[in-house]
Order: sequence, then structure tokens, then C-alpha cells
Amino acid sequence: MNTRTLIASALALGFLAACSKPEPVVEAPRPVVVFTLASAQVAPAALYTGEVRARYESDLAFRIGGKIVERRVDVGAVVKPGQLLARLDPADAGLNAEAARAQLAAAENEFAYARAEVLRYRDLVAKNFVSRSVLDAKETAFRSATARVEQARAQASVAGRQAGYTSLLADQPGVITAVGAEVGQVVKDSAVVMKLARDGEREVLIAVPESRIGELKKAGRVEVRLWTQPDVALAGRVREIAPSADAATRTYAVRVSIVDPLPALQLGMTANVVLADAAASAGGLLVPITAVFEHGGASAVWVMQAEGELVKPVLRKVTVRQYREDGALISAGLTAGETIAAAGVNKIIAGQALRPVAPARPAAAPMAVRPGAAS
Repeated sequence: MNTRTLIASALALGFLAACSKPEPVVEAPRPVVVFTLASAQVAPAALYTGEVRARYESDLAFRIGGKIVERRVDVGAVVKPGQLLARLDPADAGLNAEAARAQLAAAENEFAYARAEVLRYRDLVAKNFVSRSVLDAKETAFRSATARVEQARAQASVAGRQAGYTSLLADQPGVITAVGAEVGQVVKDSAVVMKLARDGEREVLIAVPESRIGELKKAGRVEVRLWTQPDVALAGRVREIAPSADAATRTYAVRVSIVDPLPALQLGMTANVVLADAAASAGGLLVPITAVFEHGGASAVWVMQAEGELVKPVLRKVTVRQYREDGALISAGLTAGETIAAAGVNKIIAGQALRPVAPARPAAAPMAVRPGAAS
């Protein structure tokens, strides 16, 4: 075979290879975040997370300014009434007290001299040795000396009290929850140095949207559950609702008193306040709000049917009883135990193979409720 024949054969083979169809590329199944509806029956509720606080909290401060030379307690310390918490440098307050006492002594000396002068001139007037006008001048000086003594005595008392204000004492039993100044720091009078949470009643501070304020006002008692003991239900009572919303979050601060606190209840613990939900009590399943979308003028979800390790979506129309802060309450169309798509529902096509993926964070436990469930 000559060279021309070889070149022609190579060109023909290349042309045939270029004209052949490429093999189809198989796409990997797309991931989908799924959500499995719980089968357990639980009480219908709206849940708000808050922090355990003391009903009475005090800002502790020195009555005078000065340099802090000693701090006796730290955050979390349990204190008793009269216990020393911190102390200022007493030098300046001591000097002021000494100066006030010296002024009082000088005023008392002037008072004694003025009184002696009045007594002497009264005797002289009685004997007609001096005129009445001279006695009047001496009596005026005596009254002025009396007033100066009272003024100096009051100033000495204030200076003595201020010398005692260099010590910051606890006025109530409780727990120190914050420290705002350290040793060596110069503070002004009334500047907050510590925060004291008093012993006694405990409450949970929560933030509530305005759509729930009306229900809270009508609620008699609510339920409080600690994160450390979720199985123990504590009775709570709505004590205070803020008259105005927070400017940033647009929520209302609500304080819920714990009627009968546990011995293990500590300040700063996380607690859930459970509010009975009348709409949920009629029955339904709580699903993520991102799982529900509009299709053909009705609400729908994607129900996932398992096929080996993959799932296939099936469109299912549902009835939404209520859209809530924690999800959508479905009254018809779903049953407990089914798995639905929880995100990206508008990009799913019926029948396509998908790879189920658990959510990045554990979703809130779905709430399956039935009529007459215990609240």
C-alpha cells in the first residue's frame, strides 16, 4: 500500500469518527432537602424561647465618685444584705470629713463667744450702761452664729456619710449578674458598677410578635419548660406586656412569672414558654413554611416516594389551616410519617429522581395534633 492510500484511509476514518453521535451524559440526581412528619401526638401550642430572669434587678452604684481600690465579688457570687462588694479610695472622702468637722468646731467657738456677748450686754443694758441698739446688734450676731453652727453640723454629717459611701454594700440578698467596673478604674457617682438579681420570684423574658399579643392578654396561665428538663412543665402567668414594640425587632417584650419554680432553676437558663393555640387544637400537622407553595390556585406540597436510595416527588394538594411563626398548619392532605420536600419546591419537577438530604440544622420537631389533645 502506497503513501497516498494510507493518507486517504486515515482521513476517511477521521471523518467517520467525527460524524458518529456522542454518548449521552447521565446527570447525577439533584439533592433535595426533605422533612419527615412526626407520628407522635403532642399538645397544640405556640412556643417562644426566652431567658430566666429575676423579677427585681437592681443597678448598684457608688453615691460618690472616686477610684476603685478593691472589688470583693465576681459575676455569679451569692451575696447577703450588708456584704461589702467594692470600695473606693477613702482618702479624699476622709479629708472632706475632717474639713467639715473643723468648720463645725470653728462655728461652735463663734457661737459660744456670741452667746457670752449677748448675756454680758443684757446685763449692761439692764444697768443702763449701754444702749439698746448695741444689744440688738449682739443678739443678731448670736442668731447668725447659731445658724452657722447648724449649717456646719449638717455639712459635717453629710461629709461623714460620704466617707461611708466609699464602701458599696449589698442592700438585698441575691446574685451578682454583671460587673461594670474594675479595680483602678475611676467612676462617677451613680455610674453602674454591678447588677444584682434579687432572690425571690423568677420569670422568663420572651419576645412576642404583635399577632400574638391579643392571645397573651387573654391567656390565664401558660406553660414553661426548661431546656435542661424538657419533660417538666411549670405553671406560668403572664405578668407584664411591654406597651410598645422594640424599634429593631418589632416585637413586644413579655415577662412570664413562674408560679412554682424548681430548686434547680438558675438565672440565665433558657426556657420555652408554651401558649395554647386554638387553631392547632382543631387538628393538623405542622410543616416548614418553605414546603408549601401555590399550584393551580391551591396550596400544595411535594410528597417524596422512596425508590431505593433516591426519591421521586409527587404533587399533593393540601389544606392550610393557619400560617404561623413556626410553620404552616396543614389540616388535610398529609398524614404523619410521610416525607415532603422542605426547600426549593418551585424547582422540583414531578417524577424526577432526587437524592434526599437532611437539613443542615435539626428542624423544630413537627407538631402533629388531634382534636381534644391535651394542652
